[in-house]
Amino acid sequence: MADNGMYGARWGANGREPDSVLFTNVRILDATGEYPYTGEVLVQGNRIKQVSRSGGARFGGGMSGSGMSGSGMSGSGLSGGGATVIDGAGATLMPGMIDAHLHLSWNNAPGIDPIQMMEVEEHMLVTMEMAKLVLDAGFTAGRGAAAAKPRLDVVAKKFINQGRFPGPRYLAAGPEITTVGGLGDAAPSHIPHEGLNLGIVVSGPEEIRRVVRTLIKYGVDSIKLNLSGEEITGMGAEETPMSEEEVAMAASEARCRNKVLSAHARSSGSVKQCVRHGIQNIYHASFADEEALDMLEAVKHKHFVAPGLAWLINTARNAGDYGIKPGSPVTVLYERELEMAVETMRKMHKRGIKVLIGGDYGFAWTPQGTNAKDIEYFVDLLGFSPMEAIIAATRYGGEIMNMGNELGQIKEGYLADLLLVDGDPIANVRILQEKDRLLAIMKDGKFHKRPQVQSERRRLIA
Repeated sequence: MADNGMYGARWGANGREPDSVLFTNVRILDATGEYPYTGEVLVQGNRIKQVSRSGGARFGGGMSGSGMSGSGMSGSGLSGGGATVIDGAGATLMPGMIDAHLHLSWNNAPGIDPIQMMEVEEHMLVTMEMAKLVLDAGFTAGRGAAAAKPRLDVVAKKFINQGRFPGPRYLAAGPEITTVGGLGDAAPSHIPHEGLNLGIVVSGPEEIRRVVRTLIKYGVDSIKLNLSGEEITGMGAEETPMSEEEVAMAASEARCRNKVLSAHARSSGSVKQCVRHGIQNIYHASFADEEALDMLEAVKHKHFVAPGLAWLINTARNAGDYGIKPGSPVTVLYERELEMAVETMRKMHKRGIKVLIGGDYGFAWTPQGTNAKDIEYFVDLLGFSPMEAIIAATRYGGEIMNMGNELGQIKEGYLADLLLVDGDPIANVRILQEKDRLLAIMKDGKFHKRPQVQSERRRLIA
């Protein structure tokens, strides 16, 4: 990144990651809902140690020609002696973004077939490439919504947690569980073969029981059910194919092992199934009727909704180069669903139901790494204020990660997943889509993207 004169830093001996980092002279967007304020944030280890309001840091010495010294400080709002100091020069410090509907094994392919037919060895490597793209875009965490093959998510999470590959904090999903002829059953009728399917096909409660137990054995964090259709596959979005007995069995088996349930649920009937059976993460919910909304509102503290707007918008309008021509029958169906989804999400937002970002990224027309586009959609289409949209991408994200008391906000004791942003995202949420504006990306107290080290002379001129 070019030297823009905005901030300075000095690293420890041998360029090693510092034990403590002090962000000073920053505008803190803490994701509590309060408007950003000037202050300082001290990170020790992987946690936020202190947060202080101030009019700017005041240094008492220790300056060197290679940047700002981490020692010999005085007069600062925080006790940062021995810390590496990052002078933000008015940049915004905010929590890392969190995608509530993430498919790391979706490989930016031009369709479903290239995802499901990729050989598993190549697919594992591509999954790790996608993980880096997501982290490069400022998404420091994500909830797995489904994996293309049984253990891709599980292994990706393991390697990320071990520090062997870069990627966001991740909760692993398995393949979607679907019914015979449902979304994910892609094998043609004359060649029945489960290896051709993106989902795991079941029929009846006992088959559901075995599949849920098997995925839990593999190490998944959540169980995903396909409770509705998907227009591009030929099964209508308003169809609800899975029986109450099948859904109840999946819920029972997942709960007894403390696993979270998720669902592909576009139809109104499928949203009602999610409420009846306590399925926490509801993906899409485009066609929820008033009864479904009433049911969901009554237990809104138990559920999250991620509508996946990017998939609807871009499949309807921007996939022409990949054979999905605007004006074709399938895009007309997606335009209709988009209209319904916008209306439904506006109603949910007014009712206080938690609507989170996560746009089903991972296809050629919705590529991984463009995930922050969802925040813009929330503001422009759903009537969210910029602050509300950013909270949907941070604080609520921490909650869907089951880490609401330690992730997604800038608070003392919270995990140090942080972005240093050139500009004010409240004034213009679109800057979060510009990777050059992400001056630093910190995950778990370590820099994935280090702020640029500047000379003392340039800093003083700036």
